[in-house]
Amino acid sequence: MRKAVLDSTVLVSAFLRKGGASYQLLRFASVGAFAICLADEILDEVKRVLLYPRLRKKADYTDEEIFQYVSLLRFVCRLISPLPMLHAVKRDPNDDIIVACAVAAKAAHIVTRDKDLLDIGEYKNILIITPEDYLAVLRSGDE
Repeated sequence: MRKAVLDSTVLVSAFLRKGGASYQLLRFASVGAFAICLADEILDEVKRVLLYPRLRKKADYTDEEIFQYVSLLRFVCRLISPLPMLHAVKRDPNDDIIVACAVAAKAAHIVTRDKDLLDIGEYKNILIITPEDYLAVLRSGDE
């Protein structure tokens, strides 16, 4: 089965924009089109971002909905551990965890909207692409 790491930008977007590209990726994963590979650190980041007051002012959701969403992600994804130490993202070392998760999972793709990750393009044969581009991969049946 194909595997991809979805970063926190994609997972937050899926929560906030039902019907958007990021949300569609969760639907594809739910029917077995690919496995979502995540690490605890990515799930923690999703929760932390969704709890930001400035984000909460723009969207109406409860703490309970956040915790249910993160619990659902934890249930449906492949939780990857341990992660290797690596230094792949020079401009934002905090993003190294995403790359490390993909390496440990032997994922073919990292799906993100993060410019620092997208600018890398590829790391050790792991393609780094947007949700829209990954949807095109899934729809085409290509690896």
